[in-house]
Amino acid sequence: MKRLIIITGASSGMGAEFARQIYAKKLPENTEMWLIAREDDKLANFAKTLTGGNIGVRTFAFDLGGAVGARRVKEMIDDEQKRGEFVIDLLINNAGFGTYGPFSETDPAREMAMIDLNCTALTGICGFALPHMQRGGRIINVASLAAFMPLGNFAVYAATKSYVMSFSVALAAELRDRGISVCALCPGSVSTNFANVASNGKRREVLNGCDPCKVVAHCLKASRCGHKVALWGLKWKFKAFMTRFIGRYLGARMAYIFNKRPH
Repeated sequence: MKRLIIITGASSGMGAEFARQIYAKKLPENTEMWLIAREDDKLANFAKTLTGGNIGVRTFAFDLGGAVGARRVKEMIDDEQKRGEFVIDLLINNAGFGTYGPFSETDPAREMAMIDLNCTALTGICGFALPHMQRGGRIINVASLAAFMPLGNFAVYAATKSYVMSFSVALAAELRDRGISVCALCPGSVSTNFANVASNGKRREVLNGCDPCKVVAHCLKASRCGHKVALWGLKWKFKAFMTRFIGRYLGARMAYIFNKRPH
């Protein structure tokens, strides 16, 4: 029986790092990795860098946003089912983006597109994948340290990631008896292209970004150990812990005043 690993947002950043680290492991030869991202050339070029592994790799380039994107994944799964039996061993929902700036100064269409990708597509993909998962299967949903508190200048993004974390923990509780684990990765600043996208090119790099290799390695280990939330580094764990003692409004107001972001 074929065993599938599905990674979204896989052409760069943490999605690409997930693919690299998983591909480098010794896996059953009947395993196939599906990499999904929006940009065809970028995804194809990245896939070519995966060498030395013993599993197959397939790429799928399309916009994952919203219910339409999630249904595209369902179509892929349905097509695979016609070819023969398979099981989804690991699903990593990494695709997503953020926007910087006060809500009143951001493009509403872009904010809605962010909700479509960060929340709607992720939810649908989990739902379409679950019927094909068995005991020992794992889901990793990429949330954020921003999930722990409402944040001014980051209002919609923080709200979407709060949804991802809440949904993931609840799903973990529901799937425990089936032996399927769910882990929400909640990173702080990581050295990816996130800031460039969120700032519309005004901030080229994430400030004080951590190494994505370490964040991904920790998450994969946490997922294998059955952890519900993955937080790498004492600094992020401390910040997450301290949100318990700061009122939601106060936290959002302080972020709005003291954490201005270019947009």
